[in-house]
Amino acid sequence: MSLAPEILARLTAIVGDARVKTDADSLKTWGCDWTKIYTPAPTAIVFPSTIEQVRDIVLLANEAKLALVPSGGRTGLSAGAVAASGEVVVSFDYMNKILEFVPEDRMVRIQAGVVTEQLQNFADDNDLYYPVDFASAGSSQLGGNIGTNAGGIKVIKYGMTRNWVLGLKVVTGRGDILELNKDMVKNATGYDFRHLFIGAEGTLGFVVEATMKLERKPRDLRVLVLGTPDFASVMHVLATFQKRLDLTAFEFFSELSTQIVTEHQGIPRPFETQAPFYALLEFEALSEAMADDAMALFEQCVEQGWVLDGVMSQNETQAKNLWRLREDISETIARYTPYKNDISVIIQRVPAFIADIDAIVSAQYPDFRVVWFGHIGDGNLHLNILKPDALPKEDFFAKCKRVNTQVFETVQKYGGSVSAEHGVGMTKKPYIGYTRSEAEIAYMKAVKQVFDPNNVMNPGKLIDL
Repeated sequence: MSLAPEILARLTAIVGDARVKTDADSLKTWGCDWTKIYTPAPTAIVFPSTIEQVRDIVLLANEAKLALVPSGGRTGLSAGAVAASGEVVVSFDYMNKILEFVPEDRMVRIQAGVVTEQLQNFADDNDLYYPVDFASAGSSQLGGNIGTNAGGIKVIKYGMTRNWVLGLKVVTGRGDILELNKDMVKNATGYDFRHLFIGAEGTLGFVVEATMKLERKPRDLRVLVLGTPDFASVMHVLATFQKRLDLTAFEFFSELSTQIVTEHQGIPRPFETQAPFYALLEFEALSEAMADDAMALFEQCVEQGWVLDGVMSQNETQAKNLWRLREDISETIARYTPYKNDISVIIQRVPAFIADIDAIVSAQYPDFRVVWFGHIGDGNLHLNILKPDALPKEDFFAKCKRVNTQVFETVQKYGGSVSAEHGVGMTKKPYIGYTRSEAEIAYMKAVKQVFDPNNVMNPGKLIDL
């Protein structure tokens, strides 16, 4: 499939000859994300550098019935940025500038292609903090983070991306340029369309600029890694520490993930004792008394039998190495072509929920290795099934897909979400009914038709019209 020459010429007229790519390598590179299920097959990649160019691309798409797919850092895990059906990919790589900093309001206006780490570093240089953080921060872009309402490792204290978006500038599927909320904290003037575009995965329009809120820097962060005899003990540890400390993170991971990460990344084990599960806690030790409180809580958990062993960081280097046990998991297991599920329930239901899911996985995949990890402090679990080397990818994904119904029926039973933070894209679209009611989906489709009546914005993702 290829674009008609006259359409290619008009795209070139909008962005310039050097900003349209149709060679095979470019189509493959910009037509995919981190998912490996779908084969990228775009017809062209365009690289706008201004809002007006994005608008003109959208207007052309409406006229010529082109399908457009937004492309940021391409780190998504639900195929939300995969162009598998001849779409034109709109990359925001050249819209990557920090436009304005307003220190009085602790806010910064950026273009959609700004990389997450770029914003984090800018905040740090100005003695402030952008707290939304995850393993792909070095390559993910803010437009994509907003499109999926990205979460990460600090949600227990700081919340999702949604919490940090003060204002948006978007190009809708009609080609209108809208400025949403005008960066205000207080704006009680009716519908806040900003929140429709956050998490919409580019299906209503493209985010082209965002104004992001910043925070004070955390101080004197300490990290604990605690080994637990079972998953129920992880939850006891969470409850115990939250009663006394304001945690900035609470993560968990399994022994298998620890073995894989330490083997492939050269990171030392946190301690000699092996445990089925590990909890990683982070908090601000603003005084020695708070550090002493943490140690007392640790000893209390040992006495109760909830913790087998543990370690607390004594310096920044040790803290970073402890964090790598958790943050390096996704990168390390990528070599095993994992089948991923990103699911969530309220914290109260986590122990029973994970027991049910674990029973399904153990019964259906007795020969597969399963890596559990996640942001347990906000009820988000990552289930990763590793592909055996000898099993072809297609056969492996087919086996995993057959059990999805059981997994998502369990999610529905506990009132949870089939996608906690990675979005829906194409991989979760068949299962959205396990989280959203028929009435909700009907309203979502109606909203889509208002903003994108010709279905040119990332069609085939999230919902079908």
